[in-house]
Amino acid sequence: MGYDFKQFKNVNITGIDLSSLGEEELAILYAQARYCQAMTEADIDTMRELVSEDMVYTHMSGRQQTREEYFADIADGSLNYFSIGIADPVIKADGDKAQITYTSVLNANAYGARGTYRMKGTHYYELRDGSWIAVGR
Repeated sequence: MGYDFKQFKNVNITGIDLSSLGEEELAILYAQARYCQAMTEADIDTMRELVSEDMVYTHMSGRQQTREEYFADIADGSLNYFSIGIADPVIKADGDKAQITYTSVLNANAYGARGTYRMKGTHYYELRDGSWIAVGR
């Protein structure tokens, strides 16, 4: 399967040679990039498709939100993502579980604070019905 990462106009992947990745690793990175693009477009339908219903988001401040609370803040513009960098991703897959660790480079207006935010984190995935879905740990 071919993965067209160039379609994600607001997502910049750096620090990895895509040609060095296997099919499974590409699929996981593609799911993450697709999710990041949906964040920048406030495309809540796509975000719902890519994230498990029981996901809990933790912000830099430590504040936690359910999936729907987080999506509501994106939909109403409280969280406005302009671009998202995926820097130096490391992808590990084991059967139907996977993780991707990278530095997020977010150009965003987060609750009135406009800036570029760099955060290292790990995102977890499960293979469900042939698609990689973001899950809590």
